[in-house]
Amino acid sequence: MTKKLHVICFDVPFPADYGGVMDVFCKIKELAKSRTEIYLHVFQYGRNEQSILNQYCSEVHYYKRHTSVFRAMGYLPYIVQSRSSHQLIKNLKRIDAPILFEGLHTTLILRTKLFKDRKLLVRTHNIEHQYYKQLAANESNLLKKSYYWIEALRLRYYEKVLKHCDHILPLSIVEAAYFQKKYGGKVTYLATFHPNKNVHELSKKGYFALFHGNLTVTDNMKSAHLLIDVFKSIHYPLVIAGQSTDKKLLSRIKQYKNISFISIQDDDQLLELFHRAQVNVLFSFNNSGVKLKLINALFQSRYVIANSKVTEGSGLEPLCITANNKKEITNELLKIMDKDFSEKQITLRKEILRAYNNESNVKTLLDLL
Repeated sequence: MTKKLHVICFDVPFPADYGGVMDVFCKIKELAKSRTEIYLHVFQYGRNEQSILNQYCSEVHYYKRHTSVFRAMGYLPYIVQSRSSHQLIKNLKRIDAPILFEGLHTTLILRTKLFKDRKLLVRTHNIEHQYYKQLAANESNLLKKSYYWIEALRLRYYEKVLKHCDHILPLSIVEAAYFQKKYGGKVTYLATFHPNKNVHELSKKGYFALFHGNLTVTDNMKSAHLLIDVFKSIHYPLVIAGQSTDKKLLSRIKQYKNISFISIQDDDQLLELFHRAQVNVLFSFNNSGVKLKLINALFQSRYVIANSKVTEGSGLEPLCITANNKKEITNELLKIMDKDFSEKQITLRKEILRAYNNESNVKTLLDLL
């Protein structure tokens, strides 16, 4: 029997070029394969309408996100208040189907109790108030820091809206434990969806260390500078890949012959880097959600060195080499620069990464509808 589902997304989920939208887009594709009729509702700001979404959804509706500074006033979080739409309510009423809210961002309707007769599911992409506290702690701009702190306080209070939904679907084991403590049996851990099908089997050795990410994000920028500090003192090549026009970062990279920058233009280019890398060095100052870059590296590349804030809540710690500071990263790099990546390690990856099987995870989701 064909199931119907409304999906409300915080952003246009294509191109799937950052973690949150990648989870949504890959989930939509998997739902479509299971013959689910998807009615997609998208809040739009800065990203264009995407015809590819029509291949997987019965209907796609776009709503303007209200980014006026006035939406940041009052007691509601800005990320929620800026995503309000009367037309969305009309469209939801027109078709009687369960509603999946992608992110706390999209849950303003839960406060109205207009759809209390529907099955209501919330996919939590973070513990949002904790995420914004970390953003504030790592931000040097005083205006932005103040905004992040205020938003964290609002989100902590607003999170109680989850009492009005039937199911909460965290994508991290640690976050699932947090929500279970507060909301009990309505919480179901649902691993993040991703574009990988199988663990890629590669030759035993690669050629360089790889760090990749969106370098317009403060956390990734700080991590890139930290890794430059590591690699400037060792004679091993580091490739920093992503999108950046930051003059300070690019200037630092040019100072060292063993460090290079590659501007990523498409997925195929990134895949080639994964397949040629000996080790992926992943570092983060924020322990929020599950890092898609970690999952992609484990499916597509060889060794992974990561700090605890990258791996926490993923269940993937046994597949990674943990290093939490510059000295530890250096020591672990020296051990594996010329070390073969073995069949035993590939077998272990296949076993543990079963938890990240899109087909079984979409079945878990459908069973809740």
